[in-house]
Amino acid sequence: MGRITLLSSAAMLKGATFALAVAAGTFFAESGAEAAPKTAITVGMTIEPAGLDPTIAAPVAIGQVTWQNIFEGLTTIDKAGKVQPQLAESWQISPDGLTYTFKLREGVKFHNGVAFDSSVARFSIDRARGADSVNPQKRYFASIDTIETPDASTLVLKLKQPAGSLLYWLGWPSSSIVEPRSAAENKTTPIGTGPFKFVSWAKGSKVDLARNPDYWNKAVSLKLDTALFRFISDPQAQAAALKAGDVDAFPEFAAPELIKSFEGDKTLATVIGNTELKVVAGMNNTRKPFSDKKVRQALMMAVDRATVVEGAWSGFGTPIGSHYTPNDRGYKDLTGVYAYDAEKAKALLAEAGYPDGFTFTIKAPQMAYAQRTSQILQAMFAEIGVTMNIETTEFPAKWVADVLKAADYDMTIVAHAEPMDIDIYARDPYYFNYKNPVFNDVLKKVEATSDPAEQEKLYGEAQTILASDVPALYLFVMPKLGVWNAKVKGLWENEPIPSNVLTDVHWEE
Repeated sequence: MGRITLLSSAAMLKGATFALAVAAGTFFAESGAEAAPKTAITVGMTIEPAGLDPTIAAPVAIGQVTWQNIFEGLTTIDKAGKVQPQLAESWQISPDGLTYTFKLREGVKFHNGVAFDSSVARFSIDRARGADSVNPQKRYFASIDTIETPDASTLVLKLKQPAGSLLYWLGWPSSSIVEPRSAAENKTTPIGTGPFKFVSWAKGSKVDLARNPDYWNKAVSLKLDTALFRFISDPQAQAAALKAGDVDAFPEFAAPELIKSFEGDKTLATVIGNTELKVVAGMNNTRKPFSDKKVRQALMMAVDRATVVEGAWSGFGTPIGSHYTPNDRGYKDLTGVYAYDAEKAKALLAEAGYPDGFTFTIKAPQMAYAQRTSQILQAMFAEIGVTMNIETTEFPAKWVADVLKAADYDMTIVAHAEPMDIDIYARDPYYFNYKNPVFNDVLKKVEATSDPAEQEKLYGEAQTILASDVPALYLFVMPKLGVWNAKVKGLWENEPIPSNVLTDVHWEE
């Protein structure tokens, strides 16, 4: 039996050389002995998750290990970004959009043998939406009024108001279904219904998974018996591990400047795909001078996005003018709203009362893209008389405490990984401290309709408002730079949701 070691890389949001013993199984045919196909994989990740329960913490690295491998939801998001049935095999929505009736799959068991049914689904949703919930996407469940379980295989959600994105939200890692008795321990010993079971977690090094022999979905033919996620933060070490074969795949390779070093290596495949990773420099909209819209607009005009992409990510990336990607429905290219113009930026700063500029600090996470982008912005702002000091802020713990929770910062920079998350600007509180009732009303209208054309029109309006108000500096969308063994098949080339889904992964001999 072969063994595969997995290294996972986070949304961005480390490591030592790892030796994995691979036992080579053989079988004998009449024609002689042949090596059995490999049934293990090592996948590399840049960032190690702080925990393994995606329903209680936000960092995307959690889902990149556990989502669709250990945990599943009522619905799921496929590799094309579409909603598909999962633990709910079907559903009906009432004409007024206020009642969702789910038919749940029967015969599904958690890894500890406990049966999945409507009471478990209700527990998971109530846990996520409860008063003491720490679910990172608690807002996903805010529209739910009551939950009914008429029988073991039926779940009925009664809503306070229509929620046009509910089925999509229910497919997210934060909406994973958890088993009541083991839920409190999922942070360190996760138990789900997925195709892989948790085996062990060596902090600072790796997470081991093993195939779930009792997996409910018999339509899935799992080819992996074991999977290992290894955490390697240093880009040079990542490249060395790939070239040496110590790691089989790095689905999110962290060093675009090293991509060319793989050219000519026929044992490795380099795959450039799409992501939802929107690199934005968020500003504290209630702290001077960022409380003045003219200042924010001036800073946006001081930024040459093309230069940022080239310098920060070796030319890989797509400039954006709002908190939206070209992959998202209803996308508008708004990079021209406040295009690069240093002279106009200076004039607008003077108009705002800062003819001699000002000084501030950016809290930048240690990830390469954040550090490089900050240095480029620092030079660009200097051209208009603005001094930006860079304070490296450890991600996730320190950044989450200072920026996300306390909003104690002037400017920061981070890659927002969630698809279609333009609604974060309507959250109160949220670290931008941006408040615009007109924007909030547009987002409410999106949820009030199930008409795709109308939703796309409204999303366009929302993008335009942000491009004008500039609560954050909209920079670029990062690509998915995947590097893996050429014989590894089934990894997602694109990333409509941060993940390392192993269900279809196999070795092609």
